[in-house]
Parts: sequence; structure tokens; C-alpha cells
Amino acid sequence: MTILLKIAYDGTDYAGWQRQENALAIQQCLEDALSALLKQEIKLTGASRTDAGVHALGQMAAFSVECLAIPVEKLPQVINGYLPKDIIVLTARVVEDGFNPRFRAKSKTYRYQMHREANPLLSRYSVLIPSAVNIEEMEKAAACFEGTHDFTAFCASGSSAKTFTRTIYSCKIEQDGQKLCMIVSGDAFLYNMVRIMAGTILYAGKGKLEEEIPAIIASKDRSKAGKTMPPEGLCLAEVRYEEEL
Repeated sequence: MTILLKIAYDGTDYAGWQRQENALAIQQCLEDALSALLKQEIKLTGASRTDAGVHALGQMAAFSVECLAIPVEKLPQVINGYLPKDIIVLTARVVEDGFNPRFRAKSKTYRYQMHREANPLLSRYSVLIPSAVNIEEMEKAAACFEGTHDFTAFCASGSSAKTFTRTIYSCKIEQDGQKLCMIVSGDAFLYNMVRIMAGTILYAGKGKLEEEIPAIIASKDRSKAGKTMPPEGLCLAEVRYEEEL
């Protein structure tokens, strides 16, 4: 039996999703909790390996188990009692055996949140950008990412990707008072790609880009894109699968 979980977490105090030897990760907390509850070793496969400090509202992860003593729909309620308060399982459902939530994903949606006035109630999940920005220029820049491109210029060093071509289905900027949010959906993303996209769009809004986005994409030169934005503004909002599209 393979079970697919939908998970939300505040990533502030964790070393990212993926289990590590010398730091606490989201995956470890969930695996330890599931193993204690089900009284057998549980290994999770996640849809996205979010980095340290990055949050999620719709992370998906799957595990296999021979049998389940409780109804699968009751699993979130039970397992949340074993988890720290900043990690919660939202839903659980049975899927086909061998289901891989990473490779079966058809789209992932991320949100990158920024705010323009200092506010301690926002700083945990949003990044302060105190200087003035041109929203129209940010919107124009965001639209340039849509389509299928080689995104080498928007990948941080250390990536293990075999190909740098990705498809962005949509990239938009939303404004709500002093809050700005970049919302981007695509088939997959490179290492730090969303945070670099956000930094590049911010540079466009500040008039700091030396080249237009299409030229930066074509250059495949990381130095021409914007800075990598801090992790706390980033949230994995949704992972969708073919049967849901």
C-alpha cells in the first residue's frame, strides 16, 4: 500500500526538507513520527526538496506500508499528535503502488512574498524591500519567464540537474497594499531558481537590470540575473498531478 500525504510546515527552524546527518530536517521529523506510530521503519519520498528556511502549504510525500491499522483518512489527525507544531499533515490518501510524488508531478506552484514596510508580523514569511519599486516593470519582467526555456542563468551552483530546460506555465505579481507576491507555476524548477527569479524581478522593479529578461535567459549566464532572495519569503503552495489537471 502506498499513501500520499499533503503536508504544511514552517521551515524556519529546519535544514530544509531532505534528511541530513548533522541537522534537523522536515523529512526526518515526519519519518520518525510515522515510524513511531506504525511501529515500522518508514521512508518518505517528497515532491520537492525545499531548502533550509523555506515553507510549504502543499508539500506532497509518499510512503509504502504493508498494512495500516487505522483508516487512511484518520491518519492526519493521529500523526499530527506525534509532530511538532510547525509541521502538520493535512490529508492522506491511497495511491497506486510505487507512486513517486516528485516524478509524477505535472506542476508545482511557489509563492515568493515581499513587503515594503517594516512589520515584525510579516518578517517570518516575507522579505522586506524598503526601497520603492515599479510594479508595472515587475509585472512585465514576470511575464517574460513564461514558456519553455533553458534556465541555466537562474540556477545556483551546486545543482545536480542533467538538463536546465524547464517550462513555466505562469508567473504573476500580486499586490495587496504594501505586500507583493510573485506566484509562479511550472513543470519543475532548478536549484534556487524561484528565489533567483524573484531577485531578478525585484531588480527589474528597481531599474537595476542591465539586460532584459529574454536576453538574460539566452545568455545562460548566472551573473546577469538578480540576486538569490532569502529563503523565508518562499513557500511551496501546491503540487498537482495529472489526474487533477
